[in-house]
Amino acid sequence: MHLDLYVALAALIVGFTVGLTGMGGGALMTPILVLLFKVEPLAAVSSDLVAAMVMKPIGGAVHLRRGTVRWELVRWLAIGSVPSAFAGVFILRSLGEGEQVQDTIKTLLGATLMLAAGAMVVKSWLQGRRTRRLREARAEPGPLAPMRVRALPTLLLGAVGGLLVGMTSVGSGSVIIVCLMLLYPALRSAELVGTDLAQAVPLVASAAIAHILFGEFELGLTSSVLVGAIPGVYVGARVSSKAPDGLIRPALVYVLLASGLKLVNVPTATLGFVLLAVAIVGLPLWGAVDAFSHPQRDWTRAGLDRDRWIRMQAAGAPFGVGFAAAIAYFAKTRPQLEAVATATAERAA
Repeated sequence: MHLDLYVALAALIVGFTVGLTGMGGGALMTPILVLLFKVEPLAAVSSDLVAAMVMKPIGGAVHLRRGTVRWELVRWLAIGSVPSAFAGVFILRSLGEGEQVQDTIKTLLGATLMLAAGAMVVKSWLQGRRTRRLREARAEPGPLAPMRVRALPTLLLGAVGGLLVGMTSVGSGSVIIVCLMLLYPALRSAELVGTDLAQAVPLVASAAIAHILFGEFELGLTSSVLVGAIPGVYVGARVSSKAPDGLIRPALVYVLLASGLKLVNVPTATLGFVLLAVAIVGLPLWGAVDAFSHPQRDWTRAGLDRDRWIRMQAAGAPFGVGFAAAIAYFAKTRPQLEAVATATAERAA
């Protein structure tokens, strides 16, 4: 068994990012293995899933002890995801052999990464709205209340998510959790994360076993990923409360979009143009929407002009001026607003 120290270093950085943001590691590690280390797509997916099978129970166990897992949702998700994740490997194999199947996996992975990038944008907006609603209601964490499970949509979500994970290793920590937020908007953030981590354990295990049996699992590659990822996740989780999350998430969306476009073979000139447009126009528009979503009272308490920040980003987006304003907003202004909102909620409690 050969340990690749460069792969371990990359996994350390990815693990740190996962611990910092809570996003799924497959969305970063698999494209890095394919694009940077030139690992065959099927081997990258197989090895990343086996590594995730080792790591997922650790996060799930934490939420299990805290009592933030909705087992009624996990049950229906698993009924759909476990068989479909296993079946995903057979679908890959039925698509062809050799170079043909590798190219197909690259395209599927690229499309799924772009879906994950969009899901992260939606997730960020939904989480922000949910957090502010709870602050306004001055809601206190308590025991899990009974809930009405939407069995068929939940089962279908598990089936689609399982298929994505089985074929690309991406989706369990990004796409599924966003769909859960849309299906069950009343769930608290801790319940969403706990439920998503718990359902990911059997899902990833099913996909990993199928890849060990029928994929291109490489023990040395998987071991290299684990050697770096495990300490990275631990350190990232430890410092997550101090991280400028508002700036990190847009950067991750950008990386996922770039990786996805590259994997679907977008020409270099087109890729550069798209990424430049997203950076110059997309980021300030995201910032303007985020600024608008913060209530006026938080801006007043922070001594900041809400309308000015929205205008600078939205009006300046087409001309490049909004990009600089968005960087300043996410790096400094948004953390100030979050600090004011948190302090207000603590005083009210």
